[in-house]
Amino acid sequence: MLSEQFKQELLKSDFKDILGQERVKAQLKSALLMERHVILVGQPGIGKTTLAKNVAKLMPEKTVCDCSFNCSPSNPCCPECLEKKRKGQRIRTKVLKGKDLFVRVQGSPDLTAEDLIGDIDPIKALKYGPLSVEAFTPGKIFRANQGVLFFDEINRCSEKLQNALLQVLEEKKITIGTYSFDFDVSFIFIGTMNPEDKSTEPLSDVFLDRFDLIYMEYPESAELEVEIVRKSGKKIIEFPDELLFSVIQFIRDLRADTDVEKKPSVRASIGLYERAQSNALIKGKKRVSLEDVQDVIISVLSHRISLKPSVKFLKSPEDYIKEEFEKFFKKKGGYR
Repeated sequence: MLSEQFKQELLKSDFKDILGQERVKAQLKSALLMERHVILVGQPGIGKTTLAKNVAKLMPEKTVCDCSFNCSPSNPCCPECLEKKRKGQRIRTKVLKGKDLFVRVQGSPDLTAEDLIGDIDPIKALKYGPLSVEAFTPGKIFRANQGVLFFDEINRCSEKLQNALLQVLEEKKITIGTYSFDFDVSFIFIGTMNPEDKSTEPLSDVFLDRFDLIYMEYPESAELEVEIVRKSGKKIIEFPDELLFSVIQFIRDLRADTDVEKKPSVRASIGLYERAQSNALIKGKKRVSLEDVQDVIISVLSHRISLKPSVKFLKSPEDYIKEEFEKFFKKKGGYR
């Protein structure tokens, strides 16, 4: 159960680490207030991870048992705490802050259920016995107990792992078979997925039925993207406002280009902002010029786009970007 304090913080929050995305923020608040599991769907680099971390920051300090399972002091029910109770030992507590309650899992095809739930350590099993509590090493789900479990690129995990998560998503319980009992877990589950990533596993209907999907888009305007770039990117010399706006508009035009299949992310905008500055600095300049941007445009953008089949057999991404960049600034009358 979410605490009333957290719900109040959630209602007041504007998720200040993310600029724009007001519709997404409202939908996320709505889902979390009802303790719904959420998947943020969108392209890379639009702030999905930052938004999830922002949720963790809102969580008040929590006092939990000093165990690997973050048990509630009012109900110490993990194998470690039960063993201490059996031996008559004192169960100590610890205080966790919001950032300590944020646990990240990186989705990949080789991620296993044991990585999330835990497994028997063979060395400890030889020492303490295969059924001893000392032999069990808890996984990341238990570290996220009472906090936020952030599952990045959830559509990269296997169907077997999806099935392993069904019980905890539906019942908020995990069955630890070795110890023949169910363990209660309570956390906010926030996943992310890139719908256009082709190197992924299909998510089953049964699995997706446990979630609400919230769709995130690129920044709503060029002005907002400029603000994001200036906030997130490193600044070492002056980058004129007019030039930066034009560079961002060029990237946004690429995203809208019907010949471009894979779109450049906001990271591409930040990359051009930073690399153009360092190029100018190396040349001994005090401000960025169009030439400094042009010198890095291929390095930053060419691998971040892909062209539709009808175009890519005629020209490479490098040539396409170079031509489009020249056309864009020629149309604008150039820039000094």
